[in-house]
Amino acid sequence: MNMEVTELGPMKRALKIEVPAADVTQQFSRAYVELNRQVQIPGFRPGKAPLAILEKRYAKAVEEDVIRKLVPDFYDRAIKQAGINPVVVEIPPLDRVKIKKDAPFTFTATVEIKPKIELRDYKAPNPISLPADKRTVTEEQVDRAIEVLREQQARLDAAPAGSALAEGDYAIVDLEGFLEGVPLEGAKKEGHLHRVGSKATLLGIEIDAHLIGRQEGDVVDISQTYPVSHPDQRVAGKAVTFKLGTKGVKQRNLPALDDEFAKDCGPYTSLQELREKVRGEMEKALKKDIEESHKDTLLKRLIDTHQFDLPETLVERELDTIVRQKLQARQRGKVTDSLPAPDAEEVKTIREKHRDEANRRVKAGLLLEAIAEKEGLSVSQEDLNHEVTRLATELRVPMADLVKMIQAGGQDSIEELRTRILADKALDIVYRQSVIQG
Repeated sequence: MNMEVTELGPMKRALKIEVPAADVTQQFSRAYVELNRQVQIPGFRPGKAPLAILEKRYAKAVEEDVIRKLVPDFYDRAIKQAGINPVVVEIPPLDRVKIKKDAPFTFTATVEIKPKIELRDYKAPNPISLPADKRTVTEEQVDRAIEVLREQQARLDAAPAGSALAEGDYAIVDLEGFLEGVPLEGAKKEGHLHRVGSKATLLGIEIDAHLIGRQEGDVVDISQTYPVSHPDQRVAGKAVTFKLGTKGVKQRNLPALDDEFAKDCGPYTSLQELREKVRGEMEKALKKDIEESHKDTLLKRLIDTHQFDLPETLVERELDTIVRQKLQARQRGKVTDSLPAPDAEEVKTIREKHRDEANRRVKAGLLLEAIAEKEGLSVSQEDLNHEVTRLATELRVPMADLVKMIQAGGQDSIEELRTRILADKALDIVYRQSVIQG
């Protein structure tokens, strides 16, 4: 195989690849043998049709089939021979490529390549140093966490007889609307639990101000006038009287901070044991947060201290991902069908605004890939299984559902997951080799 490599720029190469005539002839022979087995030619038994007839009838289809088989094979050989690491490949459409049975076949592939990265020191004797993070879990933080648990264990108890409602209390209320003294159909609520001061409405009525100071058994009238343009023609332009009855008053009571409270929170025998468990979980979370913060710093250092050209194709792909994420975030929680499709100007604005971010992501990915290669890191099936389990727990979705989602994305989704795991491993290597000051 003959090959010529032409530089089209810092990150692009043109590979002119010549397939020897012998390989071309051999592939044509195989193609016609296979074709002869599949087609039915009147007057000839299966597999016995003369080559001349097959060539006359199926020459164009066979040429395309031969090209489809030769191009990927000899492209792969050319990449290895040239010693380049491609990002994306552009191969001319088959209808523009000419091939003859007993002659060499030449095609050109334009290849965008990954940059050669000269990694700076990141381990002994010149590891990256990091400032110490002196955060600790304080008693006040543990107290606040215990108080959250206490709030979760709070009970709603009936208030002492004669208690007046105050902000933070709970009222059991009935509310019914009357139009000209007649009950209004569909305007009735009974036994509704309302937290006073929540500003929540009931049947569209703000009731907080009418509950403050009320006692069990009190009834108050609320007049509500509706505009002429109101969609319910029964009440449009009219005043409706709502009767608000307080059927009960409840107060939120926090449990005492004692051993019984600890037992109600889980398998704990004492309040001290609960506090130790809470502290341990908080310290574990803080340790993880500090580690993630250190890794963010390390990644920024790696990006800032390495200079190399970025493949534009990778940057554009990353921008595609960012655009998709931004549009999905905008649509989250809304009815998708009612949203207009993003116009070209909006997409262009997002791409321009986040190009620097895309550059950083691509640069970080290439750096971590280079470190992974240098360290001989790989991703095993066990690594993939562990990551899927972790994601299922974090996203709170059944494992089977998450696996289906990944599989639905095809090989690209699996490779994306594999790439992320490999990057995490590479960054972890750098972190383990770093030195924490102080």
